[in-house]
Amino acid sequence: MKREIFLAASLMGLSLFTAPLQASPLDAGTPNGAATAIESRYDITLMGMQIGVAQLKIALDGERYKADVWTRLTGLAGVMTEGKGAGSASGSLSGATVAPAAFAVTTASGSKSVSVRMALSDGVLRALKVTPPVPERSNRVPLRDEDTRGFIDPVSALLMPVAQSARAGDPAACNRTLPLFDGSARFDIPLSFVRAQKINGRAFSGTVAVCSGRYLPIAGHVPDRADTRFMENNRDIELWLAPTPDGRLFLPYRIAVRSPVGMVVIEATRFPGAAPRPERAPASRSAAARELQARN
Repeated sequence: MKREIFLAASLMGLSLFTAPLQASPLDAGTPNGAATAIESRYDITLMGMQIGVAQLKIALDGERYKADVWTRLTGLAGVMTEGKGAGSASGSLSGATVAPAAFAVTTASGSKSVSVRMALSDGVLRALKVTPPVPERSNRVPLRDEDTRGFIDPVSALLMPVAQSARAGDPAACNRTLPLFDGSARFDIPLSFVRAQKINGRAFSGTVAVCSGRYLPIAGHVPDRADTRFMENNRDIELWLAPTPDGRLFLPYRIAVRSPVGMVVIEATRFPGAAPRPERAPASRSAAARELQARN
Protein backbone atom coordinates (compact mmCIF):
# COMPACT_ATOMS: atom_id res chain seq x y z
CA MET A 1 0.00 0.00 0.00
CA LYS A 2 2.99 2.34 0.21
CA ARG A 3 2.67 3.50 -3.40
CA GLU A 4 -0.99 4.47 -2.96
CA ILE A 5 -0.34 6.49 0.19
CA PHE A 6 2.73 7.84 -1.58
CA LEU A 7 0.59 9.17 -4.42
CA ALA A 8 -2.09 10.64 -2.18
CA ALA A 9 0.68 12.22 -0.16
CA SER A 10 2.30 13.58 -3.30
CA LEU A 11 -0.89 15.45 -3.97
CA MET A 12 -0.78 16.70 -0.38
CA GLY A 13 2.83 17.75 -0.81
CA LEU A 14 4.76 14.96 0.90
CA SER A 15 5.72 12.51 -1.82
CA LEU A 16 8.55 10.79 0.03
CA PHE A 17 6.83 9.33 3.02
CA THR A 18 5.53 5.81 3.34
CA ALA A 19 2.78 6.93 5.74
CA PRO A 20 1.27 10.29 6.73
CA LEU A 21 3.59 12.34 8.95
CA GLN A 22 3.98 15.47 11.07
CA ALA A 23 6.78 17.92 11.90
CA SER A 24 7.49 21.63 12.06
CA PRO A 25 7.29 23.34 8.64
CA LEU A 26 10.58 23.98 6.87
CA ASP A 27 11.61 27.47 5.79
CA ALA A 28 11.89 27.67 2.02
CA GLY A 29 11.62 31.45 1.77
CA THR A 30 8.76 33.75 2.72
CA PRO A 31 7.08 36.37 0.53
CA ASN A 32 7.84 39.94 1.54
CA GLY A 33 5.20 42.44 2.56
CA ALA A 34 1.60 41.79 3.57
CA ALA A 35 0.81 38.31 2.29
CA THR A 36 -2.63 36.78 1.86
CA ALA A 37 -2.92 33.74 4.13
CA ILE A 38 -4.84 30.62 3.07
CA GLU A 39 -5.29 27.58 5.29
CA SER A 40 -7.03 24.23 4.93
CA ARG A 41 -7.12 21.14 7.13
CA TYR A 42 -7.81 17.51 6.24
CA ASP A 43 -8.63 14.11 7.67
CA ILE A 44 -6.86 11.09 6.19
CA THR A 45 -8.78 7.82 6.16
CA LEU A 46 -8.21 4.26 5.00
CA MET A 47 -11.31 2.16 4.30
CA GLY A 48 -13.36 4.80 6.13
CA MET A 49 -11.23 4.71 9.29
CA GLN A 50 -9.28 7.83 10.23
CA ILE A 51 -5.52 7.27 10.24
CA GLY A 52 -4.21 10.82 10.19
CA VAL A 53 -4.70 14.56 9.76
CA ALA A 54 -3.04 17.15 7.52
CA GLN A 55 -2.76 20.91 7.19
CA LEU A 56 -1.92 23.16 4.24
CA LYS A 57 -0.90 26.81 4.69
CA ILE A 58 -0.25 29.14 1.75
CA ALA A 59 1.04 32.73 1.81
CA LEU A 60 0.50 34.78 -1.36
CA ASP A 61 2.20 38.12 -2.01
CA GLY A 62 1.51 39.28 -5.56
CA GLU A 63 2.97 36.56 -7.76
CA ARG A 64 5.05 35.02 -4.99
CA TYR A 65 3.92 32.09 -2.87
CA LYS A 66 5.11 30.01 0.05
CA ALA A 67 3.31 26.80 0.98
CA ASP A 68 3.73 24.57 4.04
CA VAL A 69 2.24 21.11 4.55
CA TRP A 70 2.35 18.85 7.56
CA THR A 71 0.59 15.60 8.42
CA ARG A 72 0.56 13.17 11.31
CA LEU A 73 -0.77 9.72 12.03
CA THR A 74 -3.45 9.32 14.67
CA GLY A 75 -4.91 6.48 16.69
CA LEU A 76 -3.41 3.00 16.49
CA ALA A 77 -1.45 3.86 13.33
CA GLY A 78 0.26 6.71 15.18
CA VAL A 79 1.07 4.53 18.17
CA MET A 80 2.59 1.83 15.96
CA THR A 81 4.67 3.97 13.57
CA GLU A 82 5.38 7.29 15.32
CA GLY A 83 5.52 8.79 11.82
CA LYS A 84 6.06 12.51 11.40
CA GLY A 85 7.22 14.97 8.75
CA ALA A 86 6.58 18.23 6.88
CA GLY A 87 7.27 19.96 3.60
CA SER A 88 7.62 23.51 2.28
CA ALA A 89 7.93 25.13 -1.13
CA SER A 90 8.24 28.66 -2.48
CA GLY A 91 8.21 30.23 -5.92
CA SER A 92 6.05 32.35 -8.20
CA LEU A 93 2.71 32.15 -10.02
CA SER A 94 2.04 33.54 -13.48
CA GLY A 95 -1.37 32.90 -14.96
CA ALA A 96 -1.89 29.13 -14.84
CA THR A 97 1.84 28.43 -14.41
CA VAL A 98 3.64 27.51 -11.18
CA ALA A 99 7.38 28.21 -11.07
CA PRO A 100 8.98 26.66 -7.95
CA ALA A 101 12.22 28.09 -6.54
CA ALA A 102 12.78 25.93 -3.46
CA PHE A 103 11.44 22.74 -1.93
CA ALA A 104 12.23 20.94 1.31
CA VAL A 105 10.72 17.93 3.04
CA THR A 106 11.66 16.01 6.16
CA THR A 107 9.99 12.76 7.20
CA ALA A 108 10.58 10.33 10.04
CA SER A 109 9.17 7.04 11.19
CA GLY A 110 10.56 5.52 14.34
CA SER A 111 14.35 5.85 14.19
CA LYS A 112 14.44 6.42 10.41
CA SER A 113 14.30 9.83 8.76
CA VAL A 114 14.66 11.23 5.24
CA SER A 115 15.21 14.81 4.14
CA VAL A 116 15.19 16.33 0.67
CA ARG A 117 16.13 19.87 -0.27
CA MET A 118 16.23 21.28 -3.77
CA ALA A 119 16.66 24.65 -5.46
CA LEU A 120 15.34 25.55 -8.93
CA SER A 121 15.81 28.40 -11.36
CA ASP A 122 14.08 28.94 -14.70
CA GLY A 123 12.51 25.49 -14.39
CA VAL A 124 15.87 23.74 -14.00
CA LEU A 125 17.14 21.85 -10.95
CA ARG A 126 20.18 23.75 -9.63
CA ALA A 127 20.86 21.97 -6.34
CA LEU A 128 19.66 18.75 -4.71
CA LYS A 129 20.49 17.05 -1.42
CA VAL A 130 18.85 13.80 -0.31
CA THR A 131 19.77 12.40 3.12
CA PRO A 132 20.32 9.47 3.25
CA PRO A 133 21.05 9.02 -0.47
CA VAL A 134 18.58 7.06 -2.61
CA PRO A 135 19.65 3.38 -2.55
CA GLU A 136 21.33 2.20 -5.76
CA ARG A 137 19.54 -0.59 -7.60
CA SER A 138 20.49 -2.03 -10.96
CA ASN A 139 16.87 -2.14 -12.12
CA ARG A 140 16.03 1.45 -11.14
CA VAL A 141 15.23 3.62 -14.18
CA PRO A 142 18.01 6.25 -14.26
CA LEU A 143 17.25 9.97 -14.20
CA ARG A 144 18.25 11.91 -17.31
CA ASP A 145 19.03 15.60 -17.62
CA GLU A 146 15.61 16.26 -19.16
CA ASP A 147 13.93 14.67 -16.13
CA THR A 148 15.16 17.52 -13.94
CA ARG A 149 13.80 20.29 -16.17
CA GLY A 150 10.31 21.71 -16.37
CA PHE A 151 8.98 19.92 -13.28
CA ILE A 152 7.21 21.05 -10.13
CA ASP A 153 7.67 19.77 -6.61
CA PRO A 154 4.88 17.93 -4.75
CA VAL A 155 4.05 20.88 -2.46
CA SER A 156 3.84 23.40 -5.31
CA ALA A 157 1.62 20.91 -7.18
CA LEU A 158 -1.13 21.62 -4.65
CA LEU A 159 -1.54 25.12 -6.05
CA MET A 160 -3.77 24.80 -9.10
CA PRO A 161 -3.77 28.31 -10.61
CA VAL A 162 -5.97 29.27 -13.54
CA ALA A 163 -5.23 31.83 -16.24
CA GLN A 164 -8.02 34.06 -15.01
CA SER A 165 -10.56 34.01 -12.20
CA ALA A 166 -12.69 30.91 -12.78
CA ARG A 167 -16.06 29.78 -11.53
CA ALA A 168 -16.50 26.84 -9.21
CA GLY A 169 -16.52 23.55 -11.11
CA ASP A 170 -14.64 25.03 -14.08
CA PRO A 171 -13.00 22.30 -16.26
CA ALA A 172 -9.87 24.48 -16.42
CA ALA A 173 -9.17 23.48 -12.82
CA CYS A 174 -8.68 19.84 -13.85
CA ASN A 175 -7.34 19.78 -17.38
CA ARG A 176 -3.59 19.79 -16.72
CA THR A 177 -0.66 17.43 -16.18
CA LEU A 178 1.38 17.66 -12.98
CA PRO A 179 5.04 16.92 -13.87
CA LEU A 180 6.38 15.93 -10.45
CA PHE A 181 9.90 15.34 -9.15
CA ASP A 182 10.36 14.60 -5.45
CA GLY A 183 14.15 14.36 -5.34
CA SER A 184 14.33 10.68 -6.25
CA ALA A 185 11.57 9.90 -8.79
CA ARG A 186 10.14 11.77 -11.76
CA PHE A 187 6.49 11.00 -12.59
CA ASP A 188 3.48 12.64 -14.22
CA ILE A 189 -0.05 12.87 -12.88
CA PRO A 190 -2.36 13.79 -15.78
CA LEU A 191 -5.69 15.18 -14.56
CA SER A 192 -8.88 15.18 -16.65
CA PHE A 193 -12.18 16.91 -15.95
CA VAL A 194 -15.01 14.48 -15.15
CA ARG A 195 -17.87 16.63 -13.91
CA ALA A 196 -18.93 19.61 -11.83
CA GLN A 197 -20.53 18.42 -8.60
CA LYS A 198 -22.46 20.28 -5.91
CA ILE A 199 -21.55 19.25 -2.38
CA ASN A 200 -22.57 20.22 1.13
CA GLY A 201 -19.53 19.02 3.00
CA ARG A 202 -18.18 19.52 6.47
CA ALA A 203 -15.78 22.24 5.27
CA PHE A 204 -17.25 23.50 2.00
CA SER A 205 -20.67 23.95 0.43
CA GLY A 206 -20.74 24.67 -3.27
CA THR A 207 -19.54 23.23 -6.55
CA VAL A 208 -16.27 21.34 -7.00
CA ALA A 209 -14.49 20.23 -10.15
CA VAL A 210 -14.08 16.46 -10.05
CA CYS A 211 -10.92 15.25 -11.81
CA SER A 212 -9.69 11.77 -12.63
CA GLY A 213 -5.98 11.10 -12.39
CA ARG A 214 -3.35 8.62 -13.50
CA TYR A 215 0.09 7.71 -12.21
CA LEU A 216 2.72 7.65 -14.97
CA PRO A 217 6.26 6.83 -13.78
CA ILE A 218 9.05 8.30 -15.88
CA ALA A 219 12.38 7.83 -14.08
CA GLY A 220 13.86 7.02 -10.69
CA HIS A 221 11.40 4.17 -10.10
CA VAL A 222 11.78 0.37 -10.12
CA PRO A 223 9.42 -0.82 -12.90
CA ASP A 224 9.10 -4.46 -11.84
CA ARG A 225 7.87 -3.68 -8.33
CA ALA A 226 4.34 -4.86 -7.64
CA ASP A 227 3.22 -1.52 -6.22
CA THR A 228 4.54 0.33 -9.28
CA ARG A 229 2.59 -1.95 -11.61
CA PHE A 230 -0.53 -1.63 -9.45
CA MET A 231 -0.43 2.16 -9.60
CA GLU A 232 0.23 2.24 -13.35
CA ASN A 233 -3.01 0.26 -13.80
CA ASN A 234 -4.94 2.14 -11.12
CA ARG A 235 -8.06 3.80 -12.52
CA ASP A 236 -9.42 4.84 -9.12
CA ILE A 237 -7.60 8.13 -8.58
CA GLU A 238 -9.88 11.11 -8.04
CA LEU A 239 -9.34 14.71 -7.03
CA TRP A 240 -12.00 17.27 -6.07
CA LEU A 241 -10.91 20.88 -6.54
CA ALA A 242 -12.62 23.94 -5.06
CA PRO A 243 -11.69 27.58 -5.71
CA THR A 244 -10.22 30.00 -3.21
CA PRO A 245 -12.48 33.01 -2.53
CA ASP A 246 -10.78 35.15 -5.20
CA GLY A 247 -11.00 32.37 -7.82
CA ARG A 248 -7.27 32.62 -8.53
CA LEU A 249 -6.40 29.15 -7.25
CA PHE A 250 -8.11 25.80 -6.97
CA LEU A 251 -7.08 23.66 -4.01
CA PRO A 252 -7.73 20.00 -3.20
CA TYR A 253 -10.93 19.48 -1.24
CA ARG A 254 -10.78 15.69 -1.53
CA ILE A 255 -8.20 13.21 -2.82
CA ALA A 256 -9.00 9.50 -3.19
CA VAL A 257 -6.56 6.80 -4.30
CA ARG A 258 -7.37 3.08 -4.34
CA SER A 259 -4.95 0.70 -2.65
CA PRO A 260 -5.03 -3.12 -2.65
CA VAL A 261 -6.73 -2.99 0.77
CA GLY A 262 -9.14 -0.10 0.19
CA MET A 263 -9.43 3.61 -0.54
CA VAL A 264 -7.02 6.15 0.90
CA VAL A 265 -8.96 9.42 1.21
CA ILE A 266 -7.79 12.89 2.20
CA GLU A 267 -10.78 15.20 2.74
CA ALA A 268 -11.00 18.77 4.02
CA THR A 269 -12.33 19.56 7.48
CA ARG A 270 -11.60 23.28 7.03
CA PHE A 271 -11.35 25.12 3.73
CA PRO A 272 -10.61 28.72 2.62
CA GLY A 273 -13.67 30.95 2.52
CA ALA A 274 -15.81 28.57 4.58
CA ALA A 275 -16.86 29.41 8.12
CA PRO A 276 -15.08 26.97 10.45
CA ARG A 277 -17.33 24.39 12.02
CA PRO A 278 -16.81 23.07 15.56
CA GLU A 279 -14.00 20.53 15.71
CA ARG A 280 -15.15 16.99 16.29
CA ALA A 281 -14.26 15.52 19.65
CA PRO A 282 -11.30 13.16 19.18
CA ALA A 283 -12.36 9.56 18.98
CA SER A 284 -11.38 7.48 21.97
CA ARG A 285 -8.53 5.16 21.33
CA SER A 286 -9.27 1.54 20.81
CA ALA A 287 -8.45 -0.98 23.51
CA ALA A 288 -5.75 -2.37 21.22
CA ALA A 289 -4.10 1.04 20.94
CA ARG A 290 -4.18 1.58 24.72
CA GLU A 291 -2.77 -1.86 25.33
CA LEU A 292 0.04 -1.38 22.80
CA GLN A 293 1.00 1.99 24.30
CA ALA A 294 0.97 0.50 27.83
CA ARG A 295 3.41 -2.18 26.72
CA ASN A 296 5.83 0.44 25.31
